[in-house]
Amino acid sequence: MDQRPKRSKPRPTDRRRNDRRSDWIGLGEYPIPELRKAFVTLILLAFIVVLFFYMVHEVMVGAIAGLVLGIYMLPFQGWLRSQLRNETLTAILGITLVTVPLLGILVYSWNELSGAAEYLGENRESVVHDVNVALHRLPYFEGYDIDDELTRGVAYAAARTGEIVDELQETADILVISVAVFLFTVFYILTDHERIIRYLRARIPGRYRDLSGGISRNMRAVVYGSLYATFLTQLIKSSLILIMNVVWDVPLALVLAIVSFFIGFFPVVGSWSVYVPVAIYLMVFRDNVLGGVLMIVIGFFVNTIFMSLYLRPKIAAERSQVLNFYWMFIALVTGVYTFGIIGIVIGPVLIAVLKAILDAIATSDEQSVGAAALAGMPSPTGGRDPAAPATGGRRGTEA
Repeated sequence: MDQRPKRSKPRPTDRRRNDRRSDWIGLGEYPIPELRKAFVTLILLAFIVVLFFYMVHEVMVGAIAGLVLGIYMLPFQGWLRSQLRNETLTAILGITLVTVPLLGILVYSWNELSGAAEYLGENRESVVHDVNVALHRLPYFEGYDIDDELTRGVAYAAARTGEIVDELQETADILVISVAVFLFTVFYILTDHERIIRYLRARIPGRYRDLSGGISRNMRAVVYGSLYATFLTQLIKSSLILIMNVVWDVPLALVLAIVSFFIGFFPVVGSWSVYVPVAIYLMVFRDNVLGGVLMIVIGFFVNTIFMSLYLRPKIAAERSQVLNFYWMFIALVTGVYTFGIIGIVIGPVLIAVLKAILDAIATSDEQSVGAAALAGMPSPTGGRDPAAPATGGRRGTEA
């Protein structure tokens, strides 16, 4: 008869805890050559990173704009590739379809604004006289003669227009480089996005795959939602300004609508910087007080309040299905005012990454509680796990 004592069944181990213990090495256990190598590597990495950002800081906006546009064009790129079966050709065609109309709009707007600036410089005296006569028709301005102030103001405006042209000519080299970086970034994203994703996934350790997957899903969703909502609301606001300009016969109606579309992406300034001067023009030069007041009221309550502060975050939240209206509103408003135009992407991405991290932490805690219950161990949160089977008896330890 076997008298040997029976071995107790080994308790299940926590794989993640063992992984952490196996990966942990105390600082004192590193040999001096390894510490020296790590220190030199860290210093070299910091030096290269600083030089890299110093080298590309002037074209950073172009690179980020190309990244954003490339991500936004990926669905269109996929559809076009399914039709043409050539990735390089579809990328070039997609970039052309986007940039050529944009370039045409910019050239048209520049020509119109240049013509207005030339007219202002050649007819300075007549413009000053017309403004002065219009002001005398307004209440409380009948006795004021501001010819000198207006002359200096118009002269400054004409001189400033010439300075802007000179500044653009001086910065033409960096503009060309920025445009080149923008176009090649878009092309790189459209043609190599799958390889980029594979490279990033291969550099992520296995234990962080769940977290990285949640972060990438949230980032894609909020970037798509915020860009879709921003472009849609900017198009609606510019169309509304164009309609009001046409109704009240405002000069450069289309150019002002185009300017409103692009200027609305920047912080602080927005479509109000277009419809407010136009409203003043209607009231002063056209003696159309009702039209000017209506333009200010419609522009403020519809463009600035309703579309910018309500409709844009609402559409972005519904399209992303990651953040609700409140958090998307916080992300868009504070992101733009903190980071500028790229805050349209950075703001929602930051909150989406935060949400993914919190979700991963909550999921990890739930999995730990479930694993402890299956193994018969105490719950990591303390006390008895509610999911564990109920026990009876006087002391709760016997069936």
